[in-house]
Amino acid sequence: MTHQVHAFEPPERFVAGTVGPPGERTFFLQARGGGRLVSVALEKVQVSLLAEKLEELLSEAQRRFGVELPEAAPVTGDNDPLDTPVDEEFRVGTLGLAFDVDSATVVIEAIAAGEAEAEVELGDADDDTDEDPDEPDDDLDRLRVRLTPDATRAFIERARRVVNAGRPPCPLCGQPLDPAGHLCPRHNGYHR
Repeated sequence: MTHQVHAFEPPERFVAGTVGPPGERTFFLQARGGGRLVSVALEKVQVSLLAEKLEELLSEAQRRFGVELPEAAPVTGDNDPLDTPVDEEFRVGTLGLAFDVDSATVVIEAIAAGEAEAEVELGDADDDTDEDPDEPDDDLDRLRVRLTPDATRAFIERARRVVNAGRPPCPLCGQPLDPAGHLCPRHNGYHR
């Protein structure tokens, strides 16, 4: 089966964003460059973890390789909406991160979810193949982006803003509050 690798090394723009109202948002990673626009869908928790792990990766690169990191993200970050049309190329199943010491860049790879992923997770005891079960299937579509440390910091800050821009949490239980409230377990199911 053929697969596509959408490579942006480096992109003109790489951001996390959403489509839809709070509570019904669909999260996307979007890369633009060379006249191409690629949008891939993923879960809110994946965006949050990506930002967290990128921060750890930058800190580790600074500690181990002496990479110069920007002090903080730019004050005037990218707050523009996602570029249109937002056509989902695929849904992300696996995210991979690496730091390229030679070019001092961060490599982010988003790999499509597929049937092979479910097989790897379930694992078959009678399977005698020589494939490494931790490696994602090579037949899946991918989005690969290479970012400088400055661009990575800007991505992290925007991703955090996007994740936190959703529904506010209930002060009692922490679950998201809809505009009409919610059934709070801390109030024994009474509407809050």
